Amino acid sequence: MMDLLLASGLVMLASLGGVVFTGWRFGALLSRHLDFLVSFSAGVFVVFAFGLATETIEHTGSLAVGLGWIFAGAILIWLIVQFLPHLHTHTHGHDHGGDVHAHLDPRRLVISDAIHNVGDGIFLAATFAVAPAMGYAAAISVFVHEFLQEVAEFFVLRDGGYSVRKALTINFATASTVLLGAVGGYFLLDLFEVLEAPLLGIAAGGILVVVLHDLIPHSVRDSISPIHFAKHIICFVVGIMLMLGINALLPHEEPEHAHEDERGHQEEPLASRFAPR
Repeated sequence: MMDLLLASGLVMLASLGGVVFTGWRFGALLSRHLDFLVSFSAGVFVVFAFGLATETIEHTGSLAVGLGWIFAGAILIWLIVQFLPHLHTHTHGHDHGGDVHAHLDPRRLVISDAIHNVGDGIFLAATFAVAPAMGYAAAISVFVHEFLQEVAEFFVLRDGGYSVRKALTINFATASTVLLGAVGGYFLLDLFEVLEAPLLGIAAGGILVVVLHDLIPHSVRDSISPIHFAKHIICFVVGIMLMLGINALLPHEEPEHAHEDERGHQEEPLASRFAPR
């Protein structure tokens, strides 16, 4: 249990990746180029959403069922946000080329990420159930992916009008939901493994809504010239390539042994996938 909690804490620390950009120089640069960093974040989340969608389909073993959960997740996240009050921000816009820069609404992203982090916790619980060494290897893999994703989320929150402290606080609170999946998975692993596919699908659908409804349209609206739009495209592609590069570099291992059910059949455990969450 202690190993699992330590690994979950490591993953939660990834949520503080935005601290790298809070220094005086980085902070000033960040404030001047938030619009481009949102396009970078969109590229990161496109790959992230695709990975979640792929895992959902693999977990369910059915394209139709997997897509059903993804579609349900998109609708669910959309509906939840409609009934939530607007999150309080500390600023009310900033100038961009003489115009007031409209803020993003980060609520869909925060909710979707919180759900996905519960799935990460279940994943960690399953890997530690196989072997502690495998659990820590999985935790490191998840941490690296989470770091880039959380930095991208930090950019979105900052563009949404949040102060640095508030953005980091929200990121950390969202990341802490990994403990729900980890602790629940530790005590009720069989039940929580059943829940993982729906959680992945809901998170994938939510992130897709964020990318297609919030981030990409925001960048398009923010473009004030063809050159400015081209810079948004470049940042978007850089985000995609960086996330794909991390996916390619990190190992995707399988344990040497599979679990056996009571009838003697071999079943591949959830822990056999080190795919990023």
